[in-house]
Amino acid sequence: MKAIHHNLIIFISVLLLASCNKNVVFSEYQTIPEEGWDMKHKLIYTVDITDNKIYHDVYLTVRHADSYPFSNLYVFLTTTYPSGKKVVDTLECILADKKGRWTGDGAGDIWDNQIPLKKNMMFPESGKYIFTFEQGMRMNPLPLVMDFGMMIEKSKQ
Repeated sequence: MKAIHHNLIIFISVLLLASCNKNVVFSEYQTIPEEGWDMKHKLIYTVDITDNKIYHDVYLTVRHADSYPFSNLYVFLTTTYPSGKKVVDTLECILADKKGRWTGDGAGDIWDNQIPLKKNMMFPESGKYIFTFEQGMRMNPLPLVMDFGMMIEKSKQ
């Protein structure tokens, strides 16, 4: 019941954010199992880019518990282009400042981070992109990351 309530809150939040911002092209969270994010558990997002002539901003979204044991989160990203070309990147999501204070928005013991990945970028092809994320931390499974997602919006330039 707790997981259903949690997922309903996420769905409503994403729906409200998307309806308020007409610039959002894609926004999706995936819930991480309570036992932790296993390295073998890949999070896959399929995005249909219909207009590759405009600039986009891409963000990663991370929700974690206050007791998350690290100040960052490394993820491996495999981007599959509509043509089939694949590119692999290692990304670092900074979740706390140098003094150990959490960044993002906190509510109780839960923190939400929207991390800029790319600003003012143009997708080279139109069509379906597949973004596959794997956690790249040394701890497996990785505890206390609750949700992970991505958002793409039209740049406001």
